[in-house]
Amino acid sequence: QVQLVESGGGLVQAGGSLRLSCAASGRSFSVLTMAWFRQAPGKEREFVAGISWYGQQTNLTDFVKGRFTISRDNAKNSVYLQMESLKPEDTAVYYCAARPLGGGYVPAVSSKYTIWGQGTQVTVSS
Repeated sequence: QVQLVESGGGLVQAGGSLRLSCAASGRSFSVLTMAWFRQAPGKEREFVAGISWYGQQTNLTDFVKGRFTISRDNAKNSVYLQMESLKPEDTAVYYCAARPLGGGYVPAVSSKYTIWGQGTQVTVSS
């Protein structure tokens, strides 16, 4: 069974940057499609970004394009979310998720991901 552990969250001022990391353990990381979701208080969990198992395909939601970048290092069993130009509306708990199927399909629906981390809080002050 794969376990995911996120890190890198924190408090940052608007316009600042953060880099989230997600470390996976338990099975071959390279066969996992990985994604980041986020959930703000009172809101549904929403897709942020995803990356295919060898990184050849990425999928970013419109509201983060040009500001966030997703990447992975299979040698380190890790996926990253580099967040730039952060806004107060980016404040949320960010979750790492895994889908133990490969290929170039990177779904933006939470139900397609079966493994989840515990989340890391990102707070952007104005």
